[in-house]
Amino acid sequence: MDNLKEKIRHVPDFPKAGILFYDITTLLQDPVGFRTAIDSLSLPFKDQGIEIVVGIESRGFIFGSTVADRIGAGFSPVRKPGKLPSQTVRCTYDLEYGTDCLEIHDDAVRQGQRVLIVDDLLATGGTARATVNLVKQLGGRVHALAFLIELVALNGRAKLEGETVHAVLKY
Repeated sequence: MDNLKEKIRHVPDFPKAGILFYDITTLLQDPVGFRTAIDSLSLPFKDQGIEIVVGIESRGFIFGSTVADRIGAGFSPVRKPGKLPSQTVRCTYDLEYGTDCLEIHDDAVRQGQRVLIVDDLLATGGTARATVNLVKQLGGRVHALAFLIELVALNGRAKLEGETVHAVLKY
């Protein structure tokens, strides 16, 4: 997977001083790298009976919809509040300083549906945990969560205890 890491641009001090941002836009621009990333996210879940992929705003839409297509599943987005046009359910979660919210359409996941949650990055795990909570609130069964990148030092997996987590790249 080092070939994928080489295609990701590192941007120091973004979005604020002291943060090293892993910019995947350079990976997305590379046809072979993008295909390899999607294959790496999809193959572990092929023939696993996944019925719906839930992608987390916004880069999770890029990966999640493509993974859904590859594994023969539907796709549902999780978004920031006020972005979805129909009835939604909401989950509020804690940030380092304050709170944030995510929403999903109330019919995005059906009772008992087998769900794969996809995003580009697992950092502290708050967004992923909120998404798990939304899926379960709708009656979905979370099969696994899949991420392109996991920032291991931030220990996001701790917030996902009891869930199956797949990360393609680890930093």
